[in-house]
Amino acid sequence: MIDHAHDLASVRDATERLLIAVTKLDNSAVTEPSRLPGWTRGHVLAHLARNADALVNVLEGRPMYASADARDTDIERDAPRPLSVQLTDLRDSAARFQEAGAGPADWSRTVELRNGVTDSASRVPFRRWIEVELHHVDLGIGYNLEDLPGDFTQREIDFLADRFRGHPDVPAVLIEQDGRQIPTGRDGTARITVTGHRADLLGWLAGRRDGSALTVAGGPLPALPPL
Repeated sequence: MIDHAHDLASVRDATERLLIAVTKLDNSAVTEPSRLPGWTRGHVLAHLARNADALVNVLEGRPMYASADARDTDIERDAPRPLSVQLTDLRDSAARFQEAGAGPADWSRTVELRNGVTDSASRVPFRRWIEVELHHVDLGIGYNLEDLPGDFTQREIDFLADRFRGHPDVPAVLIEQDGRQIPTGRDGTARITVTGHRADLLGWLAGRRDGSALTVAGGPLPALPPL
């Protein structure tokens, strides 16, 4: 069962870790490339702030973003800001998200995210937790997939495997991990088997690693569609 209150607390803790780490940067470091192609660290920080506000929109019944172009324009606009402004925006937007999640609500209701994707409102805090943790890694400032909380890593593996389950462009795959078997990709009896450490499995599923550290049997490791 999804525990939105637990996840809201986890978002708060993850955000605090992020803020402590980012505080140690300087203005020049913010303009340097992140681990995401084409994005500086400033782009990542701007995206995190705007994503918090976007998820407030979701929780309050508004469109997540005005449009895809508006989302991209806002990130480009905010990316070059100095570190002090980035930090203030991160703190303030995070506080707005926590406030939106703190009030009484029907957490079983269905909400709409980007591109027509729908989900339970109760999963929105976990989706924000994903954003904070993975983009902390994307900053390339010493926080890596191996540093992620273990419960988060397992849940994100399960979440992404479910996301790709039944996807027509992903061959049938069976992830074998810690005695568990997690199917993903197209239905089929002949499945590619993938095993490895949790950080490497998450890296492959989330598009952060090429999967070269994984053990693969029954065919080549599939290239996964962008998230």
